[in-house]
Amino acid sequence: MADQYTMQDPTKQFTKAGPEFKQQQPEPGLQTKMTPVPDCGEESYRGTGRLQGRKAIVTGADSGIGRAAAIAYAREGADVVLAYLPEEEDDAREVVKLIEAEGRKAVAVPGDLKDEQYCIELVETAVRELGGIDILANVAGKQQYVEDIADLTTEQFDHTFKTNVYGLFWVCKAAIPHMKPGSSIVNTSSIQAYSPSEILLDYATTKSAINTFSKALAQQVAPKGIRVNVVAPGPIWTPLQIVGGQPADVLPEFGEQTPLGRPGQPVEMASAYVYLASQESSYVSGETLNANGGMPTP
Repeated sequence: MADQYTMQDPTKQFTKAGPEFKQQQPEPGLQTKMTPVPDCGEESYRGTGRLQGRKAIVTGADSGIGRAAAIAYAREGADVVLAYLPEEEDDAREVVKLIEAEGRKAVAVPGDLKDEQYCIELVETAVRELGGIDILANVAGKQQYVEDIADLTTEQFDHTFKTNVYGLFWVCKAAIPHMKPGSSIVNTSSIQAYSPSEILLDYATTKSAINTFSKALAQQVAPKGIRVNVVAPGPIWTPLQIVGGQPADVLPEFGEQTPLGRPGQPVEMASAYVYLASQESSYVSGETLNANGGMPTP
């Protein structure tokens, strides 16, 4: 299988969506039960030692983009603490094995980012088990479509903000005191921050908030030698889409609206998370890297 350094036609690098994409699972879903199974770089991502000896926390590390980031970090030489929901244990165990196969340390910390105490304990575990934190990748997210604001409950609105924004805030707040100069925070926004879908009112709003939060935080921690940046993916094939993130009927056309004409795979996001975590991006902070198949953004 070709790695990320092999020249390929991006319009044909991965398959377009089709009838087999029409599927649903109960939230939060398992990647191993998806058809097709998302490509998170399990076989294709090749590391080059860009994060040798680093210590990383990745939220949402069991599947999708978080899984791809965790695998890439390990193959670049980092030890990784994995945050994920307890229901996602089967997917997470696979990631642990992949990280350990690289000779790196993997620490699994299941829990719910809506719980502030869990967020604090996640950081404390990383400091205790890894000896510090150099990289914080906040990837976990909640996305549930609702067609009419009249049907968008306060409970869902609250859960989406607690997972996507509050959890990010709590983990950043707990981690920053332990981060030395040269450390990096990579948060996750979305094309929804720029081109929001009418059925993703709460989700799109949180993704815009993450952009603004990150730009403000980047200025605040710059004197400490800590950088904060954002990756804003486009339509990526992950469990988020098949647990109510999108209507099942539209999934056979998922991603075809992009100029590249197909959905992205999680592995295609991995290099962005590595770049923003590495010293290669030493003069980049407060920025959002859009990785969305060519969809224009401001």
